[in-house]
Parts: sequence; C-alpha cells; structure tokens
Amino acid sequence: MPSRKKSTMYAAAFLTCACSFVIICVVLARQHWVSSEVGFSGANSSATVSITYGLFSGTCQQVVDAGLQVAESAFQVADNLKSTEARSMITAIIVILVLSLLSSLLSCGFTFTNAVSNPYQTFLGPTGVYTWNSSCGILTLLAMILFPVSIEANDLSVELARGCFPFLQAHTDSSHSYGYSYWLMLLIIFQNIASIFIICFYDHARYSKKKEKERPIENAPKDVILF
Repeated sequence: MPSRKKSTMYAAAFLTCACSFVIICVVLARQHWVSSEVGFSGANSSATVSITYGLFSGTCQQVVDAGLQVAESAFQVADNLKSTEARSMITAIIVILVLSLLSSLLSCGFTFTNAVSNPYQTFLGPTGVYTWNSSCGILTLLAMILFPVSIEANDLSVELARGCFPFLQAHTDSSHSYGYSYWLMLLIIFQNIASIFIICFYDHARYSKKKEKERPIENAPKDVILF
C-alpha cells in the first residue's frame, strides 16, 4: 500500500486531471467559441450578420442598415462550410481535442492507480503521469492556436454567415470576440501544469528523504567509522 503522503498527493493530482477531463467535454459540447460581426454591402443597402458558433453548431442573425433584425437561425457548422480547407481545419481541431480528452482520461487512470497502489512498471508511475498530462496540455494548446488561424486564414465566420443567408453580397469587414468555451482551454492547460507540479513536488521530497538515509560514509561521525 502507498504511504498516506503519496496517496494524498496523487489524489490531488487525480482531482485536477478529472476537472481537466470534464472541462474538455464542456469545451467540445458548447458553441460559445467565438462571436463575430460580419458586414456585407449591396447596391442599395448594407447588412450585418451576428454569428456565434463552436466546433459543431451555432446561431446567426441578420440586421439590416436600419437596425431591424430580419432573421435568426441555428445551423450546423459542417453543413455551412463549403471549402475543403475550412472543413479540414475544423475536423483537425475536433480530432486534436478528442486526443486531448483521451490523454486526460489516461492521466486520471494513472494518478488514481498511484493513489491506491504502488505499480511495479515504471511507466505506470510518475513517468506515465508526466507523459499524459504533457500530451493533454500540448494538444489543447495546439487547438487554441489552430482555431483563430482558421478564422483568419479561411474566413470561417464569413463562410458560415453566407451559409445562413446565401443572398448576402460583398463582404466588407469582420470583428471577432472569443467566448468562454475557447478561453476554458487555458484552464485545461493550467490544470495539467498543476498535476505535473504536484507529482514533481512529491518526487523531489521523496528523493531528498532517500538521499538523507543514504549519506556517504565520509559524512558519518569518526567514531562510527572507526567502529
């Protein structure tokens, strides 16, 4: 059985990993990743489309230049995207977050195993915890980078707005505001860092205690050496 200190530290790491797992599920499920105001102009009028979406779904509404709301509708991101590049980028982000979810689940399993037992295999110990927490954090960071790149490089908001209202004409300008679902990914990264820090702290304390018990003989008292 593990010591009480080890169980406590790994239990704390397990809780941070479990919170990370839950938040990744929330991030994937919610549509509040970004809100955009996309402007269009025609021969005699102009219109602004307000659009909020995530990786799977969103809502959009059109407002004409007089300030009158014309229409509001919900949509599926995959249905509104026509370009291969935009579809591929969204698919890649989803795959990356699913891999991050699996890494977080494995981190939960490894920390729980160490909290209740002393695994014989090296990789099931701290090495495995470091590996899966690092993987989860890196993958989440990659998703955070790719999403705004997709918005700017592929005109994602413009394409989704045209999917909602096909009759829109020339695009004039766009502004973007990232929602809580996007920024929650920062919390996932911080939680993975916290898990790694907890295990590093425990390992360092254990290593220092072990070294104290294995002092070199030259540090021993002279009477003990003579004996």
